[in-house]
Amino acid sequence: MGSKSNRSRRYTEEFKRDAVALVRSSGKTVTEVAREIGVSAEGLRNRVKQDTIDRGQGAPGELTTAEREELRRPRRLAAEQAETIEVLRKAAVFFAKESDR
Repeated sequence: MGSKSNRSRRYTEEFKRDAVALVRSSGKTVTEVAREIGVSAEGLRNRVKQDTIDRGQGAPGELTTAEREELRRPRRLAAEQAETIEVLRKAAVFFAKESDR
């Protein structure tokens, strides 16, 4: 077995776009291209599929990248607000105990 890191690599958006373009223009399979450039075949396959959706060629009901981000934004905001509320709650409890002394 090789020594694989548990941390995934981070690739630039340009690299990801170029990888998808290479799949589309080379006539090679996703697996062949992934092997050549040293990335996960499944990850590259997902990128090609998402690119197809973003081009408007996906199946009905599939979300574009922009639509996915629209859904993530309010969820992220709600999580941040819940964290802020929890910090404020803990601070209120702390100061209530302090004022009782």
